[in-house]
Amino acid sequence: MSIAGNLELVLESINNAAAGSGRDPSGIKLVAVSKTVELQRILEAVKAGVTALGENRIQEARDKISELGSQIEPPLPHFGKGIAGGLEWHLIGNLQKNKAKTAVQIFDLIHSLDSISLADELNRQAQRIKKIQRVLVQVKLSMEKVKHGISEESLMGLLEKVSDMAYLKFEGLMTMPPFFDDPEETRPYFRKLRKIAGKVSRKGFPVIDISMGMTNDFQIAIEEGATIVRIGTAIFGGRNNNE
Repeated sequence: MSIAGNLELVLESINNAAAGSGRDPSGIKLVAVSKTVELQRILEAVKAGVTALGENRIQEARDKISELGSQIEPPLPHFGKGIAGGLEWHLIGNLQKNKAKTAVQIFDLIHSLDSISLADELNRQAQRIKKIQRVLVQVKLSMEKVKHGISEESLMGLLEKVSDMAYLKFEGLMTMPPFFDDPEETRPYFRKLRKIAGKVSRKGFPVIDISMGMTNDFQIAIEEGATIVRIGTAIFGGRNNNE
């Protein structure tokens, strides 16, 4: 099936999951995970209606932003007000402090803030270019060593620090549960993040977005309150890397 056809099926699934949960589908943002995907296929997705792209490698994202920007001028009618080419660019992968400067320059939303030291550096780099950098805090809810994120116990301390930073804007939480063959097994992780989001909001740190759910489990994530889903394989097809 074409990328446009894949996208249509994904959007239909998002709508169905939202409707089944009594939610408005317009409150759920699709981020098409374009890491390792070649430019022409990304362009097909953009022309089909994708308005937000997710990357996890800084250099790869920077190259794509530059190249895509030259191919989609003037911006297509369905584009939003993203940084480059009218698209929104989201950093969904782990971010090291030495890449914070570039990340602030090219990403609309960073999903993977997970420490006070990284927040300090992002705030410093955002101040340099007079930008308010939107961020989500990644919360680690599994015991997997390969997963990044701040612990639930340390979350409030980080949010208190971020709230004092003039150039960072906290917008919500993100998590990545373990991969399960049965997507139903991800539900406890998504439910846990939703409960944490409620607790955080009640303590004075309003959660606008909850970023959770990928190709294998996004319907479950939507049922549990996701407002951003990160979907790659279902749109672009299989790759050597996991989403």
